Amino acid sequence: MCGITGFLTPTPDREVELRFVVSRMTDQLVHRGPDDCGIWVDQEAGVALGHRRLAILDLSADGHQPMHSESGRYVIVFNGEVYNFEELRRELEPAGHCFRGHSDTEVMLAAIEEWGLEDALTKFNGMFALALWDRKERRLELARDRLGEKPLYYGWMGKSFLFGSELKALVVHPDFATEIDRNSLAMYLKYSCVPTTRSIYRGIRKLPPGTRVVLKLSEPGSLPQPVSYWSAAEVTHQGLIDRYRGSAEDAIAQLDELLRDAIKMRMVADVPLGAFLSGGVDSSAIVALMQRLSASPVKTFSIGFRDDAYNEAKNAAAVAHHLGTEHTEFYVSSEEAMQVISLLPSMYDEPFADSSQIPTHIVSRLARQHVAVSLSGDGGDELFGGYKRYFTWGNIWEKVGWLPWTVRRTAARGLRSLSAARWNNFASYPCSIAGVDFPGDKLHRLGNLIAAEDSTSRYEAIVSACEAASSLVLGGETEEFPAHHRYMEAVNPDFRQHMMFLDTVRYLPDDILVKVDRATMAIALEARVPYLDHRIFEFAARLPLQLKISGGISKWILRRVLYQYVPKELIERPKRGFAVPIGSWLRGPLRDWAEGLLMESRVRREGFFNVRAVQTLWKAHLSEQQDLENPIWSILMFQVWLAEWSKAIARTAEPGIIRELAGSSTRAFEGQAIC
Repeated sequence: MCGITGFLTPTPDREVELRFVVSRMTDQLVHRGPDDCGIWVDQEAGVALGHRRLAILDLSADGHQPMHSESGRYVIVFNGEVYNFEELRRELEPAGHCFRGHSDTEVMLAAIEEWGLEDALTKFNGMFALALWDRKERRLELARDRLGEKPLYYGWMGKSFLFGSELKALVVHPDFATEIDRNSLAMYLKYSCVPTTRSIYRGIRKLPPGTRVVLKLSEPGSLPQPVSYWSAAEVTHQGLIDRYRGSAEDAIAQLDELLRDAIKMRMVADVPLGAFLSGGVDSSAIVALMQRLSASPVKTFSIGFRDDAYNEAKNAAAVAHHLGTEHTEFYVSSEEAMQVISLLPSMYDEPFADSSQIPTHIVSRLARQHVAVSLSGDGGDELFGGYKRYFTWGNIWEKVGWLPWTVRRTAARGLRSLSAARWNNFASYPCSIAGVDFPGDKLHRLGNLIAAEDSTSRYEAIVSACEAASSLVLGGETEEFPAHHRYMEAVNPDFRQHMMFLDTVRYLPDDILVKVDRATMAIALEARVPYLDHRIFEFAARLPLQLKISGGISKWILRRVLYQYVPKELIERPKRGFAVPIGSWLRGPLRDWAEGLLMESRVRREGFFNVRAVQTLWKAHLSEQQDLENPIWSILMFQVWLAEWSKAIARTAEPGIIRELAGSSTRAFEGQAIC
């Protein structure tokens, strides 16, 4: 697990300047790789590659990057792990490839020399983002893993093509332009994250999962479309055609075997290893199989809160005790949780507003005190049907979906004829919708759902964190989902299954995996996600819905695997999620902080948001007329991000700073380990 960065410029500067710039970019990623650093420059071609290393496999110098292939044709910088590298090594050795060390990077280079990058990618089982310079063809190739576990930003800025694991590496390049993309900002408000392929900066994109892109030195300024080497949509489509036909018992046994192998691969490390444990289905299944595969107690980690509504530590402790793990837990006060907020702008160098980022970082920090690698249960909800929306909104659609659209549209108008706040006021009357907090918000969402003309629009109505995103952002507009996502409706007509697919290709890589990557890598902890082994995804895609959601029970097949190792009574309880009470904090201990960021004069001076709309949202949230936690938190996270990165960008943008620093530097830019 590491950080990568670099650039390609058709009109290169002197070598000393190239080395200085890429070294400076690489330094921004030291948190991702504190163990080693390296740069490589080809001044004639205008190519510079940088790498920060977190040593997990082959801790020796043989794992150093940038790494050259045996023939010298290829140079690679790589972030992540290829778990089946030993199997590939055994396949490559009879073909004449020799290996000096034991790293997966060396095996990847041999695979690329033997089969070419495109075919090699299809053989890799892992999480990765890589940049490969082909010295023969004079081209730069970027690639990202199948489901988007590892990030990769890229784009042309002026005369230079830039790439990196995080935006903070790109912003220090002298050609970097700092214009914020207002459409991306509107999309961020809508979904609490900036979706792929966008970034918060105009001209910089995220490489989609399962794709690669090729930049040729002979075509400066061109930005080819990414090409898929693996597609979640195609796998899902094929799974619907080639349905699993075996018995439920056989399916349980196959999933058990696949999980065991995926976990076994991810337990290979030359450093201490453990797992996050919440006590829920996903993490408990991972830990149970880890313990079966381990000769000693697995190290497990969980955090708890004094508020029982948010506390899962007791459940995690019970599962850990049953399995016999070496369990560490930490109870977090609200003050300690709120202290993390000041770290978020530098941790997430793009606006990000999933508030579970706070506990995720705290549990990562706890684990890092004991291990360098931790397995995570992310992905189980998307693959096996765990989210509440599959039940709540799926059931509603079953009841009303048969009605003609004109009837549904009329009903939706009725639901939206009163404001959410007015509906919420009815909750104080005896005729109210009992037991539902802020029913107006849910009724408005219901109106959007039943008025939608297709499944993708219904999904957008459910997951949108801010209905009025476009009206909040001055000069910004939201965009529809990509066409190939809508195409999947034709082959995947069941609304629940379509929600699961969209969660896998949007919510998982753009929110969940971003959160896990930044929260862990901020303190140099490698997180591995066994459920995202592509073989498990491909198996899950073939399973009929009734093996995932059955009789009102979520993740049915995964539960059956788990109950072979952990008693049912330790697991069966309402799903809490991994959250903190941001809404109430904003009305209480965080109120002064929030009001400073939302001050009318400040918002007007910055010029990104509609001042009146922001003030209306804030006042409504404070009055408790509505639960507006999501849009308010998104605005606040943008405000603190803007304050943090405006300073960094201003320093970088000082005229001539790079050449001045490079010219006055006494560092000898020779050797590979200078950063």
